[in-house]
Amino acid sequence: MKDDRAGHGPDTVMQSIPPEPLTLEGSYILHQMIRVKWPQWKALDASRRGREVASAAQLLAQVEARAGGQSALYSLLGHKGDAMLVHFRRSLEELREAQMQWTRLGFWDFCEYTSSYLSVVEIGLYEGSLRLYSTLAGEGIAAGSEAWKERVKAEITRQRDAMTSRLWPDIPARPYACFYPMDKRRGEARNWYHLPIEQRQAMMRDHGIIGRKYAGLVTQIISGSIGLDNFEWGVDLFADDPLIFKKLVYEMRFDEASAVYGLFGEFYTGIRVRPAELAQLL
Repeated sequence: MKDDRAGHGPDTVMQSIPPEPLTLEGSYILHQMIRVKWPQWKALDASRRGREVASAAQLLAQVEARAGGQSALYSLLGHKGDAMLVHFRRSLEELREAQMQWTRLGFWDFCEYTSSYLSVVEIGLYEGSLRLYSTLAGEGIAAGSEAWKERVKAEITRQRDAMTSRLWPDIPARPYACFYPMDKRRGEARNWYHLPIEQRQAMMRDHGIIGRKYAGLVTQIISGSIGLDNFEWGVDLFADDPLIFKKLVYEMRFDEASAVYGLFGEFYTGIRVRPAELAQLL
């Protein structure tokens, strides 16, 4: 029988700890940034425009109220697009259908993508992972062994049950949204992935402390996109006051995780558009 036990010395314990933290995954998320082809749209007769707007508003009302994964529309500010559709779904298949529902509309003939982003809600378990890894290594249970896998599986199940609402969130009803993708530096003078897990955990703890100062003012949803899109994470912020986006992101720039290791993509900021407001927008 294979012995799953490892050495017990402090150095051996640290060497036995995997570098990657455990993660929990939930809803898949698709962001679609869209530009309206205004000359073609304005060239339509008023009755056709009215029908297309009514069809789009009807679909928006349906997907806003959808159980088990919603969609929302935001009017973007700036040159990066006219609108941003955000879809939360429980599978890629459902996400594909959410995308196709819009492309089937006659209105979509007058739209074009400026960008899109695919990710999945992710909760990183840095603190819990380090605690569990250290305990298992201290007990002499080798990483990757069957005993190790069973304990890790039990911990993931426990954490998933405790965080169900965060893994499968509704799209917040707040009127303002800000989305941006981000990476951690790698392969340059600084490389996040070469740091010991203990050091990364400490930086992420400090990063989280800043976020908790804004509890009640902003709803933050972090999604992972490694292997799914060009960056490593997506960040969605929802607030009743758009200045909170500036204050939160600015303050976070001063913590080590962002100041030294953070790389940021395009920022998209928009105002929620309800079905009844779609005609005025168009």
